[in-house]
Amino acid sequence: MNIVEVRRLSKQFELHILKEKRIQALESIDLDIAEGEIIGLTGKSGSGKSSLMKCLYRTYLSSAGHIFYRTGQGRVIDLASAGDHEIIQLRKTEIRYCSQFLSVIPRVSAVDVVSEPLMPILKDRAIAQEAAKDLLERLGLPKGLWDAYPVTFSGGEQQRINVARAIISRPRLLLIDEPTASLDTRTKDVVIDLIRSLKTAGTSVLCISHDEYVLDRLSDRRLHLQSGRIVHSIQPSL
Repeated sequence: MNIVEVRRLSKQFELHILKEKRIQALESIDLDIAEGEIIGLTGKSGSGKSSLMKCLYRTYLSSAGHIFYRTGQGRVIDLASAGDHEIIQLRKTEIRYCSQFLSVIPRVSAVDVVSEPLMPILKDRAIAQEAAKDLLERLGLPKGLWDAYPVTFSGGEQQRINVARAIISRPRLLLIDEPTASLDTRTKDVVIDLIRSLKTAGTSVLCISHDEYVLDRLSDRRLHLQSGRIVHSIQPSL
């Protein structure tokens, strides 16, 4: 069963400072994501990868088309036209987006940043923090940094916090952009194993990556974008 069905999705940007110049970021995208499927999304810079992901998360409003999402209760919601309140609720309970960059309140500890998505679910700060500490330990973040502010961390440390925060609540749909770009091979393997454990539990994943090692180990299939269109799909080898 599909958790996401994208139909003829398009996104156009109008650049007012350049005399209303229009840029076609996405054009007539059709895409199905099955429950428990991991899709690797590839393409050169500017091909539309991030625009597609942001349309799914509704950071961007699409210019045309539909994004049908099946909730855990079996309801089908068009993310392209749903109200803001409904989108906010889905982000809290079912859909998570992990960008390449960590954006958090400056003076909040790493463990609180990671545990925050669990609070609406568990309603227990102590249990949520224990789950966060377990993830941070698995990702190799030193215990001495758990109570520090992530804004003071290195790029690789911030990326581990970002990944931990995105996966801790075990979302039904995970949208993740370059999750291992600043990580060493050992930590890459940990991230891959954590994401694949989500797949085992039924999470669907759309992952942007340029890392062939990650794509080979992680994805069930790949989609390649070029000039805002899906130009080919690579199925897994049997």
